[in-house]
Amino acid sequence: MAQTLAPIAALLLSVGLVLFGHGLQTTLLPLAANLADFSDIAIGVLSSGYYVGFVVGCLVSPFAIMRAGHIRAFAAIVSLMSAAAIIHPIVIEPFSWTMIRFVSGLCLAGFYLVVESWLNEHASNANRGAIMSVYIVILYSAMTLGQLSLTKFDIATFVPFAIASVAVSVAVIPISLTRSNQPAPITLVRFRPIALYRNSPAAMVGGFVIGMGNAAIWTLSPLYAANIGLDTKSAAYFASAVVFGGAIAQWPIGRLSDRMDRRYVLVAMGTLSAVAALFVVLISPTDPLTAIALAALMGVLTQPTYAVAVAHGFDHAEPDAFVETSSGLLLANGIGSVIGPFAAALLMDRTGANGLFYWMIAVESLLAVYVLWRLAQRRAVTAHDRTDYEYATTAQLGAIITPDPLDVDDPNVIPPEEFPAYEAPEEGKEGEAEERAPTEERIIERAGAS
Repeated sequence: MAQTLAPIAALLLSVGLVLFGHGLQTTLLPLAANLADFSDIAIGVLSSGYYVGFVVGCLVSPFAIMRAGHIRAFAAIVSLMSAAAIIHPIVIEPFSWTMIRFVSGLCLAGFYLVVESWLNEHASNANRGAIMSVYIVILYSAMTLGQLSLTKFDIATFVPFAIASVAVSVAVIPISLTRSNQPAPITLVRFRPIALYRNSPAAMVGGFVIGMGNAAIWTLSPLYAANIGLDTKSAAYFASAVVFGGAIAQWPIGRLSDRMDRRYVLVAMGTLSAVAALFVVLISPTDPLTAIALAALMGVLTQPTYAVAVAHGFDHAEPDAFVETSSGLLLANGIGSVIGPFAAALLMDRTGANGLFYWMIAVESLLAVYVLWRLAQRRAVTAHDRTDYEYATTAQLGAIITPDPLDVDDPNVIPPEEFPAYEAPEEGKEGEAEERAPTEERIIERAGAS
């Protein structure tokens, strides 16, 4: 294992630093916004702004990475993330924070794209599972630590924003000094929503609905905790409990779905999540320990469902369509994630803190009812045709998406190998500028032709 991880140790260290800062911001911003008298709706909008940026980042980041290369793109993305983090306490205004969160979402999408394509480059069929498992453990652990670190800071000061910015900034150092070669060009795939829906309606609609629920509870749980009277320390524990509960449940729930029709697992998880959310509404916890325990339960019941939906989509896809399937489900989930925080915040503004869990009741019930209906419409795949659940499906991206198909026979499309960052040196030529000039001319010519 040590030999396997050594070439990507710098990358994994950078992942830990960035996700620490991201986790800190995820919990800090709703609490700081509430302290600054932002309305619940405004907090929901800035939370949705992050996911709008994330979806846009999934679409545009591949081109930036192919143009500049993984290392330089990583440095630019992380630098912009650090700047975004430090601007929050300078300009305390809802619209500005929404724009900053948009930038943060866009950067995180590019960050995940660099990291996950880099990990796949260094992985083989024999060790891919181990590498991705280590990556995901680091991802969830760093985010949880970032959330918990908020218990040591006063959110009314500049300090937590500065700590988040510093953590993200320092992440550039390991990658900048790495001796590892940057990966080969990333793979661009098409997004065909109609074909994806026909192939697996439960996976696509399920991914969209799951995004509406998971994004809401992920981003608004600190606001809920503050609104029921928990102090900053308890609110940080409450928010981290959702993430931690989801992290520990991913593998057992995924493996359980290998033993049966995954749609039964989705129906059960949706039903149990709705019941748990109803229980939260009925008892309206004010005791910190009770509230934190219920947050962990909601994390266990809600967070693993997206990976199960992806695995269900793989059950109905050909192996050569796995990347396209994963990409399409990611985009469907991202669109749902844009809607969820705003809708839940609107309910919270109208009905109080329990509005978050009213939203969860509605969304999780919709998931259970729709998948139950699909059970009556289509027979399950056989055990022989069912793919094994992979922990890698819990990664933030898992694949790369673009708005249009990459047709290498189209004269107006630039093949990946022709991008400057990946052009192979030609023998007999000296100087980087000389080697890149012909390619840059071709890019300009093709851009003009299109």
